[in-house]
Amino acid sequence: MNHTSDTAAAGNGGTFGPEQAAALLDQTTQRARRKFQASPPWLLVTRAVLVLAALGAIWLSVRGQHPYRGPTAADIPVLVGFIVVNFAATVAVRRRATAGVSGRSRFSQGEIIVLVLAFVATVLAMAVLGAAGVSFAWYPTSVLVIPGLAWMVLTAVRGNWREFATGLAIVVIGIVGAFAGPAGSWAIAAVGLCAVLLGDAAAIAWQQRRA
Repeated sequence: MNHTSDTAAAGNGGTFGPEQAAALLDQTTQRARRKFQASPPWLLVTRAVLVLAALGAIWLSVRGQHPYRGPTAADIPVLVGFIVVNFAATVAVRRRATAGVSGRSRFSQGEIIVLVLAFVATVLAMAVLGAAGVSFAWYPTSVLVIPGLAWMVLTAVRGNWREFATGLAIVVIGIVGAFAGPAGSWAIAAVGLCAVLLGDAAAIAWQQRRA
């Protein structure tokens, strides 16, 4: 069925049946979803490259420290720069994608509070474990576990199994990083998060291609 010729015929006084109208609506909807995807593949790939570069650079600077002293002063601007660029790009794209959108496509206020509390709980847990002398409390991967679990619960309730898998992968990275040592955990975080973001981008692109 040629949607272009049908549309042209309707515009010239021809018939425009319900099947053609439904097909045109579906085509337009799919194009809009691809255009205004809250996390489009290109953004996820960009974030994957940035996280690999930022955390990988820190790993290169700390891998030879004996004893381990943590990121140097030169690493802090790299990490802060990544956080700022990533946050700005994500907020800008998501704001455009969700403008005027309501319902289950957006997180509710309660769900946002749960995510915020997950990060607060992470900071508190790290402080308590660090004070108790637990070495992995301050590993970069340790901050991923509790927020990852919270994300898994929220997306499972929503029935979004792709995002659930993303949360599960983040939790696994956090746990594996605890066995990699203070310097190795930076490498685990860099490679793991990059792989998760690339996988998410590939999954979204595949879904869009199918649609």
